Amino acid sequence: MRRRSFVRGLTATTAATGLGLTAAGHGHATAAAGGGNRPAGNARPRAAAWREVPVPAGEPAVLLNAVAAAGPDLAWAVGEEARSGSTSGRPLARTWDGSAWQATDVSHLAFAGSLRNVAAAPAGAAGAVAAWAVAYDRAGAGHLLAWDGATWREHDFPGRGESGTELWAVAVAPDGTVRISGTRDGGSRVLRSDDAAGTRWSWSPPLPTDDGTAPSLWNVHVDGAGATWVSGGVDVARYDDRAWHVLPRLAGLRLSVTDLLPTTPDDIWLTGHDYGAGGPPGKPPGVVLRHYDGTAWSDVAAPFTVGSLGAIAPDAAGRPALIAGWDFWDGASAHYLRWDGTAWTSERGPAAAQGVTPVMSALAPIPGTGGFWSAGTTAQSPFPPAQARIERYG
Repeated sequence: MRRRSFVRGLTATTAATGLGLTAAGHGHATAAAGGGNRPAGNARPRAAAWREVPVPAGEPAVLLNAVAAAGPDLAWAVGEEARSGSTSGRPLARTWDGSAWQATDVSHLAFAGSLRNVAAAPAGAAGAVAAWAVAYDRAGAGHLLAWDGATWREHDFPGRGESGTELWAVAVAPDGTVRISGTRDGGSRVLRSDDAAGTRWSWSPPLPTDDGTAPSLWNVHVDGAGATWVSGGVDVARYDDRAWHVLPRLAGLRLSVTDLLPTTPDDIWLTGHDYGAGGPPGKPPGVVLRHYDGTAWSDVAAPFTVGSLGAIAPDAAGRPALIAGWDFWDGASAHYLRWDGTAWTSERGPAAAQGVTPVMSALAPIPGTGGFWSAGTTAQSPFPPAQARIERYG
């Protein structure tokens, strides 16, 4: 569910820094350092029960932005193909049928751009659409898509086709209603459906910010109480369908937030990367892992410090469970962090083939299994021959 992926964020930063990375993370402001050798004593953790799952190729470069699962027999991964650096290509979608990932024909979506995010409806939500996706159109329009059982179809929403209306990320509440972070009339807002079928929609008031800007809300989540959480730039806020509640602004010089996991208003986790105060071309970012306790944000030590954390996923009870990361010093496999109840511990994904650097920018729990899907791309730069990569735990 993701939010903003490591690939998306680093794409924007690559042009300024010269760093050829595909995913978007923002890191620990005090951790970044360019060049040099891997720190002594930083032993490579043992691989856990992760395995690579084949996925149909697309036209390079391919990037998966998000993944979501309805259960062990149905999941969706979305992104784009034919990307060239910061220039997006064409929408790309894949569907898990319980035995294999299949290519999903989306040629009827007659726009160039990217499928940004996807979310699945919870089991038992009466009348709910199975899954929703949001898309970016290079022509400047936002698109809302609903799963019809075989492919993705355009769905109407207030502001559809209007200049300046953009959709960033999507989440589904326990009752099946939908929350979408977006931009309309010059403000950052939440678009909410009044029913699980998506027949009635309404926009929130604009997010109030200290500097009057309208940040791109790359991440949206719904907590157990039904409140909507968003993040964009250095702003994190909760919308309770009546008013906005804005948290203390995030510190960072060139900070990118890749994902957000709100469990309660005083227990919020945030992942990303930060490039710090400049440096030589090619300088890698530092890892960002932060926690909010209801009063203030604090930095949390991660098992590695140079690279990015691309996504965070909860367990079945909504508690923090897993983080997907890219380790600058050891890119031969994805670097995952697992919560043991008191700290984040390292585990590694499956070893990649020579020349492949797994950059995993999306995570999703697989309901009813205790497992997870992880999705991303196969290179540090969004240029050919990068292809989609999907890994599974459990």
